[in-house]
Amino acid sequence: MSSGGRPALVGTDDLTPLLEALRNGLVVGVPTDTVYGLAARLEPEAVDRVFAAKGRPPDLALPVLVGSLDQLSLVASSFPAAAEALAEALWPGPLTLVIRARRRVGALVGGSGRTVGVRWPAFPLVEQLCLEAGPLAVTSANRHGEPPLTTADAVRVAFSSEQVAVVADGGRCEGTPSTVVDCTGRAPTCLREGAVPWEAIERSLR
Repeated sequence: MSSGGRPALVGTDDLTPLLEALRNGLVVGVPTDTVYGLAARLEPEAVDRVFAAKGRPPDLALPVLVGSLDQLSLVASSFPAAAEALAEALWPGPLTLVIRARRRVGALVGGSGRTVGVRWPAFPLVEQLCLEAGPLAVTSANRHGEPPLTTADAVRVAFSSEQVAVVADGGRCEGTPSTVVDCTGRAPTCLREGAVPWEAIERSLR
């Protein structure tokens, strides 16, 4: 458990505290269609705060959430035909597509810096945050190596207000993690099979 005060708790019907925190470069806790996540804007200090709060090694890149297909151009340097087919068929939803990153984004989110995992979640709150604050670097709301947290109260207990400014209470979130598909090679490959079965991926590519 972290020392210090607890993050503020808000409902999902008022985006103002979340947007204010994000625009100030702070980290927020949000419910998603999978589990609770830690989110920040794609700015150096904000992304650093996500890595620090989670204790995530910098060689493990953070995924990015978008609120529309139009926002992909802010994140990706290219979007191949296979990725486009999967996005059109299965987004919004629990599918993460690994694609070539814009140089600035790759440098921010960690890992090799050449690629980024992008997802458009089927969760109106997060979708609206992305539309108003821009694409968000997001990771599951837990310490690195520990199980994901499934309630807002659990997120507030795990992190101090210095680490996470605000947590939105969206009820219990126990969704299966997203399926992760690498679209940077000649043919898409499965990096992790999650909520979207591989058969659905194959059908969408036919």
